[in-house]
Amino acid sequence: MHRRTLLATPALLLAAPAGAQTAPIGAQEMVAAADAIRNPGQPFRVTSTLTDYVGGRPKDKVVLVVFAREDKKSGQFNNLVRYVEPPRDAGKLVLYAGSTLWFYDPASKAAVRISAQQRLVGQASNGDVLTINMQRDYKAKLIGAETLQDADRQSRATWHLDLAAGGPDAIYSRIEMWLEQGTYRMVKGKFYSDSGRLLKVAYYRRYIEQLGVIRPSETILIDAVDSSLVTSVASSDMRAQEIPDAWFQRDYLPRLKLD
Repeated sequence: MHRRTLLATPALLLAAPAGAQTAPIGAQEMVAAADAIRNPGQPFRVTSTLTDYVGGRPKDKVVLVVFAREDKKSGQFNNLVRYVEPPRDAGKLVLYAGSTLWFYDPASKAAVRISAQQRLVGQASNGDVLTINMQRDYKAKLIGAETLQDADRQSRATWHLDLAAGGPDAIYSRIEMWLEQGTYRMVKGKFYSDSGRLLKVAYYRRYIEQLGVIRPSETILIDAVDSSLVTSVASSDMRAQEIPDAWFQRDYLPRLKLD
């Protein structure tokens, strides 16, 4: 399907009523299985290209390189994000370590604390490009079995989960998640603010092999109020890379040299 058609008609992505069915594993185990698909089990880097669409037409684009490594003590991932495009932002950094997010501008040489829900471009926020362990930060409950259409309007049998934040470190206070039955690949997600307001709807697509596992290479984010506002987050060039501890230290950011 042509991308413009997909982005222009999100209202056609409809879910069928839930059906009674016994799940083979528990809700929390399903989230852990989805995490294993999304998150490589080794330090890695990946390029994220964020394209903002309004009414199906591309408007803005941001290109980032994300370096991520699991902290074995906490079970969460540390992330370092480097801006590549647009040229005016090239070299700027975002650091996520110990549940705190910092924005560093080499022009001012100052690191400023920011929110994970602060927007990067369009519907994509800082939290949407970070590698996170949802099984650690959320308590999952199984709602039931549902059949819905995915981003390419293909029918998928899924498990519908409701995830509630298990502590203050969670980026979103609540997430609804639909995982494909059998594979536990993410098909759809809904993300909510602290006040309970639906912020955005996500569809996960273009599953390809990356670092030995079939993972989603594109996420479609749709504004919860105006469905003509859509952002694509595409991942590419995922590869293993050793990442020094110093890269995840705020005080080291002014001395950081990246390729």
